Amino acid sequence: MTIYPAIDIYEGKAVRLIRGDYEQMTVYSDDPACVAQEFEAKGATALHIVDLAGARDGKPANFDVIKNIIHKTNLAVQVGGGIRNEETINTYLDIGVKRVILGTAAVSTPGFLPKVTNTFGQSIAVSADIKDGLIALKGWTELSDQSAMAFCEAVEEIGVQTLICTDISKDGLLEGTNLELYDTLRKRLKLYIIASGGVSTLEEIKTLSKMGINGAILGKALYTGAIDLAEAIAAAQ
Repeated sequence: MTIYPAIDIYEGKAVRLIRGDYEQMTVYSDDPACVAQEFEAKGATALHIVDLAGARDGKPANFDVIKNIIHKTNLAVQVGGGIRNEETINTYLDIGVKRVILGTAAVSTPGFLPKVTNTFGQSIAVSADIKDGLIALKGWTELSDQSAMAFCEAVEEIGVQTLICTDISKDGLLEGTNLELYDTLRKRLKLYIIASGGVSTLEEIKTLSKMGINGAILGKALYTGAIDLAEAIAAAQ
């Protein structure tokens, strides 16, 4: 299982939110590229980036910061937040992003996901952000009427290969992740599944790995020191 340390970017800074609430924001660094370099030094091979303003407003707002991270590291970077058209996808892939993550556009724009999946293949990932069993949109600020499980199954049917699944109720609390959710997803889907939201112990990482989950995103647990990144990478093996 691959560990994806996370950098959420807002106004050029590395921050964390609680349950996606922009009013509950903690700034951890004014230099996200430095944070990425520290992750790489501890053994990370991949990185998960979210452009928070992009997610909320529907257009990338921290492109230069992300470009700088890619320039200064050798990490395999996946990026989400405000990616709503092919032009943005191309722009990110051109600077070396490995995967672009679609959330709102995958739900709210009919035909968009099949088209870009056909065009860009493995470079497309879909984020299933779940709240009360439904898919959340626009940086988690709105709730759709789409069933989370039905959405995940539809994503697989379209041909998407990577699914990033977040239980919003667990995010940023360090109270544990939703293991039951990931166990269900693993049994029902053949996708490359990345767990996100509340992963806060080495035991959870070991459990997710034994389940056959392919990746886990670590955010607040790294920034607070609840988990050591090098130990997390070892546990995932």
